[in-house]
Amino acid sequence: MCTLLSDDDWEDSMMGSGVALDEDDPDTLLPRPPVVTIMGHVDHGKTSLLDAIRNTRVTAGEAGGITQHIAAYQADHEGDTITFIDTPGHAAFTDMRERGANTADMIILVVAADDSVKQQTADSIACARQAAVPLIVAVNKIDLETADPNRVLADLAGYEILTEDLGGEVLCSQISAKEGTGLDDLLSKVMLQAELLDLKANPDRDAHGVVLEARVEKGLGTVATTLIQRGTVRVGDSFVAGEANGKVRALIGFDGKTRYKEAGPSTPVSIVGINGVPEAGDLFVVAEDEQTARELAASRARYVSYIFHLVPT
Repeated sequence: MCTLLSDDDWEDSMMGSGVALDEDDPDTLLPRPPVVTIMGHVDHGKTSLLDAIRNTRVTAGEAGGITQHIAAYQADHEGDTITFIDTPGHAAFTDMRERGANTADMIILVVAADDSVKQQTADSIACARQAAVPLIVAVNKIDLETADPNRVLADLAGYEILTEDLGGEVLCSQISAKEGTGLDDLLSKVMLQAELLDLKANPDRDAHGVVLEARVEKGLGTVATTLIQRGTVRVGDSFVAGEANGKVRALIGFDGKTRYKEAGPSTPVSIVGINGVPEAGDLFVVAEDEQTARELAASRARYVSYIFHLVPT
């Protein structure tokens, strides 16, 4: 349930969204898939790893024909589902987190075995610490003759990242995204970390989530790729997303083709039926009706305008 707040309460609401969200009864919580983002230094293989998992672990039929960039997808591993979010760099991840959009349950830190720890590796470690989410280390490019995984683990220890190989608690896999080796081990460790986190959500409530990206598509209008975090969104639901609002006309899967009637926790879905264009990191909240959604969006717009005028120019 979402509640429309008075003007005086805007600043105390969720990052000025104008919405207060109630807590779920623990008895209503059910297990949900982990949400993972992959980070690392440029050219260390983040994109290659995302592609390798997508091409080999996405359900047959869904992976075919996906060539464009996608903000999120789901992969299968031994009967379990894992949601992957493609955050374009640590700066975007930090920006979304600072706006109240903690999207990831864990971060896979990709480090090239032939290059070891670099500046963006350190930045990614800092991101994980600030967001208070666990790291899983993926030492990539172990197929190269110049690979030195032991150096990587030693260098990470200098940042107080002690992997299991060195007697620490940080899970680690040695992989080759190019060759596709070590992926099963990595995904198994993702699921092990998920078990430790005991990830749960209530699917039987009005949905809320976070916008990962929004774009205008011919024939569809504004389309917002959204990660549902709690509840279930359905076709026909009224909603607010930042300063935008609308009524769900369609829910489209990450393959760009599959249409869904509903989507539950940890599911990335493209939402059609939006008035306006929300920003990455905006909260998505199902409202009681279209009028409430419009009022919530207007409240958010007034709040943003208010904050803008407080900032010195």
